Amino acid sequence: NKIHYFRTKDMLKKGTKLYSIFKGKCPYCHQGKFFVSKAYNLKHCGQNYEKCSSCNQSFSKEPGFYYGAMYVSYGLGIAVFVAIFILMKLLMNDPSAMTYFLLPFSILILLAPYMYALSKIIWANMFMHYKKQKNNINKTIKTKQT
Repeated sequence: NKIHYFRTKDMLKKGTKLYSIFKGKCPYCHQGKFFVSKAYNLKHCGQNYEKCSSCNQSFSKEPGFYYGAMYVSYGLGIAVFVAIFILMKLLMNDPSAMTYFLLPFSILILLAPYMYALSKIIWANMFMHYKKQKNNINKTIKTKQT
């Protein structure tokens, strides 16, 4: 029997959900881009393409599909707030009540565009799955057409 160890690099390989999430790639083929622009381009913040440029799969299962990403965003916000609060307790010597309010609030405001985009791609990856075989079929079809 082989013992399989937990390795971080295996978690970020193509074909895993984390690859799609952190690289901003299509949840189906992991090749096409998911977002129109970077998270901090406020003109297009969190805006994703309608279809993948590589596999032509739609990124929306139904109208209003991404409303569910609000739940993911809420969870991310709570996690960040708790992490900031714990770090403040550990690293700061008796901060004031105003610091307990302003520091987490400021950091959450600064992270809002990134967390908005992150919550959308996490939500998409919860319902859309990597399809290696379909990706290979599309490549074959594209090469036959040319």
